[in-house]
Amino acid sequence: MKNLSLILNIVLLAAVAVLYFLHFSSNNETSEIAGEESSATFDKSKLKIAYVNSDSLISNFDFFQEKSEELKEERSKSETDLENRARGIEKQVNDFQRTRGNMTINQARAIEEDLYKKQQNLLQYRENLAQNLLKKESEINNELYDKVSSYLKEYGIANKMEIVLSYTRNSGVLYAHDSLDITQVVITGLNEAYRNQNTVKADSTGSN
Repeated sequence: MKNLSLILNIVLLAAVAVLYFLHFSSNNETSEIAGEESSATFDKSKLKIAYVNSDSLISNFDFFQEKSEELKEERSKSETDLENRARGIEKQVNDFQRTRGNMTINQARAIEEDLYKKQQNLLQYRENLAQNLLKKESEINNELYDKVSSYLKEYGIANKMEIVLSYTRNSGVLYAHDSLDITQVVITGLNEAYRNQNTVKADSTGSN
């Protein structure tokens, strides 16, 4: 799916702003970050900064994997349906070209008009399929945004984080110490929350 790394980067930047505001609006104390990186690890409790690898986060988030597979299957079905319709019209065109010599001018003209309409309808159908797929992809992206930003907000407050950065090859962060990497923790938390959400939905559906 296109631009999802960019979308998640936007998610994380938004989370940074929210967490930063919450921290300073609810806490009048100021923290001083002092000292240099040791050869072993940073003290995250003082820095209150962490980062996630957005590429790894996306590829390992169960929600994204499931929705991507669903979208892939729907796209495949749409393509198959479109190909079948196109073959059907192509067959009608070939049949017409083979038999038009036995038709009157009016008969041939009527069939030509009918085939033209079918071709135009097919083009419109293809456009509708593409728009529907784009709409569903947009809905998935929006839901991904909501889930990640909501979880990061809760995680940041619970762990008194000031900033959560996105660290990828093309991001603005050129270096970050491994001890600040919370990617796996966030992935685990997101997947656990997603599974719990699905369990609640399943229980609610079963009880109806």
